[in-house]
Amino acid sequence: MEHDSDSTRAEETLPRGIGGPSLVWTRGVDGLAALGTILIVFLMAIIVADVLVRNLVGASLPLIAELGALTVVLIVFLQLAAAVRNDRLASTDFVLDAVARSRPRAALAIRAVWDLVGAALCAGIAWASWGILWRDIDHREFIGVTGVLTMPTSPFRALIFIGAVVASVQFVLLALSRMRSLAKSGDGAQ
Repeated sequence: MEHDSDSTRAEETLPRGIGGPSLVWTRGVDGLAALGTILIVFLMAIIVADVLVRNLVGASLPLIAELGALTVVLIVFLQLAAAVRNDRLASTDFVLDAVARSRPRAALAIRAVWDLVGAALCAGIAWASWGILWRDIDHREFIGVTGVLTMPTSPFRALIFIGAVVASVQFVLLALSRMRSLAKSGDGAQ
């Protein structure tokens, strides 16, 4: 299924006729992706700062390794829904494009199944993250070195959970869009 632009692609994944909620959803997904982009800049800044301090003082900044690891995971989950919405996930497009040339309905069906599997996987990640989030809150989990610098892990876990939930919903919206296209193409073929 070829698309002319990212905005067209984004509009096709949302239910038609509900301008307000679809606009809020699109902006929410884009907002999470923008936060992910800001975190990329933050990650680069803390890495550069750590390298400078190591070269100048001979010691590492506290919390950089743990913060860097959590930030990388956050970036992935915050930007995942936007990648899904814009069909930017790595997949075997060359195979699907070949199938689409001779059997466009089969390619649409395969992509819809792919989206449903993606929704299920992201929902599973969200479910697991939910338990980890509450465990971190209950046990007051922190990263860092006590007495030097610590941070609670729960805000990171909450954002990972939100990113997984939003990506799962986006996968479902995309699957529904493909199924509608599949149904329309079936109506036209009869």
